Amino acid sequence: MRLLNIESSPRGLKSASIAISNAFIEAYRQVCPEEVLVDTLNVWDENLPDFDQEAIGAKYKGVNKEPMDPAERAVWNKIQELAARFQRADRIVLGVPMWNFAYPYKLKQLIDLTCQRSMLFTYDGIEYGPLLKTPRVFVVYARGGTYAEDSPTPASRFDHQKGYIDFWLKFIGVKEVHTLVVEGTTWGGKEKGEESIARGKKKAVKLAADF
Repeated sequence: MRLLNIESSPRGLKSASIAISNAFIEAYRQVCPEEVLVDTLNVWDENLPDFDQEAIGAKYKGVNKEPMDPAERAVWNKIQELAARFQRADRIVLGVPMWNFAYPYKLKQLIDLTCQRSMLFTYDGIEYGPLLKTPRVFVVYARGGTYAEDSPTPASRFDHQKGYIDFWLKFIGVKEVHTLVVEGTTWGGKEKGEESIARGKKKAVKLAADF
């Protein structure tokens, strides 16, 4: 069983999304009948290439089946390596902290690099189709604040985090997206934040049983 563990927080052990994801993975190890091989991809440690002139040039040359120059080939090889980690995964765990009511730019960089035609999706000029075969993904959405509809920051206006990530995972072919939203990890004070993270870990452990 190959599990791709995507970390998108740069905070390491201080990260709520990483702590809750790790609790889920450890619980899943206990219930999974197979050995779980975890491939951890931290977007801050991975030295992701920029999606720059060479990458865009390689993208369109790949679509048009034109030869690439050495710089384009190098970045395209890296993109293919990153996409292959998604392709090999039997399960994916993704931790997403909320940044400016959305998600970290490094996570979007990973998506922009790997979400390529004929790698994670198809496009025939009319319709898009999924290519990923991973049946299930577990996503932790960690938020420093709270977003109840009767609060000053209702989710219907302020949540630009969960909708896009859930859409993207379905777009590339994930059949089931299991999610856990953990709020109030920061702005209510240290004690309340720790309590929120502890509750999130307990919920994650329970959800691992059905993953």
